[in-house]
Amino acid sequence: MPAAVRAFDVAKRYPLGAAVTYRTLREALRDAVTWPARRLRGERAPGPTSIWALDGVSFEIQTGEVVGIIGRNGAGKSTLLKILSRITAPTRGGIDLHGRVGALLEVGTGFHPELTGRENVFLAGAVLGMKRTEIRARFDEIVAFSEMERFLDTQVKHYSSGMFMRLAFAVAAHLEPEILLVDEVLAVGDASFQRKCLAKMEDVGQAGRTVLFVSHNMPAVTRLCPRTILLDGGRVLKDGPSHEVVSAYLSSGLGTMAAREWPDPARAPGNEIARLLAVRVRDHQAQVSAAHDIRRPVTIEIEYLVRAAGHRLVPNLHVFTGEGSHAFVTSDAADFGHRRVPEPGRWRAAVTIPGNFLSEGTYVIGAALSTMDPVAVHFWERDAVAFQVIDSAEGDTARGDYGGPMPGVVRPLLPWSNERLG
Repeated sequence: MPAAVRAFDVAKRYPLGAAVTYRTLREALRDAVTWPARRLRGERAPGPTSIWALDGVSFEIQTGEVVGIIGRNGAGKSTLLKILSRITAPTRGGIDLHGRVGALLEVGTGFHPELTGRENVFLAGAVLGMKRTEIRARFDEIVAFSEMERFLDTQVKHYSSGMFMRLAFAVAAHLEPEILLVDEVLAVGDASFQRKCLAKMEDVGQAGRTVLFVSHNMPAVTRLCPRTILLDGGRVLKDGPSHEVVSAYLSSGLGTMAAREWPDPARAPGNEIARLLAVRVRDHQAQVSAAHDIRRPVTIEIEYLVRAAGHRLVPNLHVFTGEGSHAFVTSDAADFGHRRVPEPGRWRAAVTIPGNFLSEGTYVIGAALSTMDPVAVHFWERDAVAFQVIDSAEGDTARGDYGGPMPGVVRPLLPWSNERLG
């Protein structure tokens, strides 16, 4: 059986600037002849007029594979999906697709703004090559999933981005293309709808259809996709099992930042009492890392400079979820009444979060140093560092063998008893 998706030496070049200026042959020859003299006068050569969004990307995806595509902004992820969905053509190379393709790339792609939601459902199905009877057979399921029944007969140009997203995803996921391409559009919906979409994508993958999923949500990638492709600078940097690729991405500095330092105390956050010098996230082997196994402890350390004596200083950390809500605050405030007053100099404070405590997801750390009596904050760095907690695929965490979404900031592995009563 041929591969569902095959890309060979795919490259895409885009022009830079607002417009491309075309020159006559006479102008090109004149510029070539006069350039040496103009360079001696101090003129600078014209800069590059184009950029390679993709440059030599090759891979194969077999039928039924669910593959994640990750990378920082500008790595070429969305460009690759646009080429795979035939929205744009490659500058070099080519692709082979075996199967009907459904794409959910940008909010609004494939919908006609003057048509109603109902009409666009049938239009999208027709574009996929489906018969009207096939679309009608799935219509009620699409509407129920999108929760958009009240607005079906409204022109979609009047939809909010969230409404558009609901209907667009419902159509793309339920009209059963053999190959489903999904870009990072789940961020448009609310949290409950995002969970619903992820659960549906799991169902699509388990049904044997091919899925390419572009996302910055690393836990979603590792949960949904056994295999992941990492892009950077328009090239394939790594291709392999998702846990390995995601860990490499996060540890490489391309993803979240696990350490920050302020080498110049004069420019570091703080005041005349104390200044922040560094914040680091370390794994169970004391290595700086942005990717952490859910089963292993995570240690966060703060280095700070005490500039003035006589203050009872309390280091504290604020742990935020990837959505920005407070998970918890922890401080070195135990036995505060008998706390030793630190002398001027460099100090390091550290706290360890145990394994099987945090849920999978992204966590952002805010670092602060305070005094309590009177209350004063000497430095506060809201987004100092960040890290990812990744659930194990081995079935020995609180998730067990369950593969679906598990909400919550914490995911403790608690002892259970289960006994027969009769």
